[in-house]
Amino acid sequence: MDVLHPRCCGLDVHKNSISACILVQEAGRVQKHQRRFGAMTQDLQELANWLRQFEATQVAMESSGVYWKPVWNILEGRFTIVLVNAQHIKNVPGRKTDQKDAEWIAQLLQHGLLRPSYVPCEVIRDLRDLTRMRTSLSQEASRISSRVQTVLEDANVKLASVATNTLGKSGRAMLEEIIAGQNDPEYLASLALGHLRAKAPQLRLALDGKIRPHHRFLLRRLLDQLSFVEHEIVLLDERLEEIGRERPELSQAVARWDTIPGIDRVAGWTLLAEVGNTMAQFPTAEQLASWAALCPGNHESAGKRLGGTTRKGSPWLRRMACQCAWAAARTKNTYLSGQFRRVAARRGSKRAIIAVAHSIVIIGYYLQKKQRNYDDLGG
Repeated sequence: MDVLHPRCCGLDVHKNSISACILVQEAGRVQKHQRRFGAMTQDLQELANWLRQFEATQVAMESSGVYWKPVWNILEGRFTIVLVNAQHIKNVPGRKTDQKDAEWIAQLLQHGLLRPSYVPCEVIRDLRDLTRMRTSLSQEASRISSRVQTVLEDANVKLASVATNTLGKSGRAMLEEIIAGQNDPEYLASLALGHLRAKAPQLRLALDGKIRPHHRFLLRRLLDQLSFVEHEIVLLDERLEEIGRERPELSQAVARWDTIPGIDRVAGWTLLAEVGNTMAQFPTAEQLASWAALCPGNHESAGKRLGGTTRKGSPWLRRMACQCAWAAARTKNTYLSGQFRRVAARRGSKRAIIAVAHSIVIIGYYLQKKQRNYDDLGG
């Protein structure tokens, strides 16, 4: 095979150590230089100097957890770095050592056999950290809400059977009074607001429970936890908007995502963080959909298609795209809701959601590439 990179290096990255192997092709012969480094910043600077000493131009490493990030931070801008999926570069069985792994990575890189992973610029990586933390906190808020419901059921309080949102304004007012020691169902039901007041008779029955001090203690702890998590979510939202004010092009990209039915500012920031604000890294919209794993997979043998299950992609991007697809499916007289109904009638709602999520990603690609807002075609 032809040698595309005569001076390259493969790195086998671990938490506390890095095995490096440099391959130098000169006069038809390959020289191999191997060395092990620590993972501290000073050690990584020494690694960079060692690479520069041998005039290495290309560096490749596996995307092993978060341990590749410190290496990337030091080498970025000095060398051409290739981050690859560990599943794509498995070595021959029986040759498993750190030095052999580094040499194998260097050999694949030398011949151009590595497919690089998409690593966005620093500001987009920062957005990813913020949006992924927000997603995790939102999931934690949902878990706390479920635990509140579990405590209420244990106390014979059937508030969720009457109120759609147990932790809405009315529900929280009732819970605060319960925690304070109030047991009168008539008084608790009188705290209902808005449309919930019409359900006062059902509320009186639902709030007539057997509440003990133990339940009040648990509810106090859970509501305090929920308040803390919700406050943290607000701070993250404020930080995202602050970045949008500092970088107007990012705020404009979020606004373009926001024009698609089913997508709001929160979803727009998440999609921007996962995909990026420029589409230069994806030559076509179909490649973006494939990278997001929102298109059918290929499983064919002897000319027969054996299956088309979608492969695993980014869980953050896929989850948000599907959430937006569910929201878009509930909109009225839009192209995406019409698409959902047509596909769901033939293939079921789950396949229809993947199809709508695929359309959302494709639409977003062209909106960002052409810097235009979405113009809906109607149902």
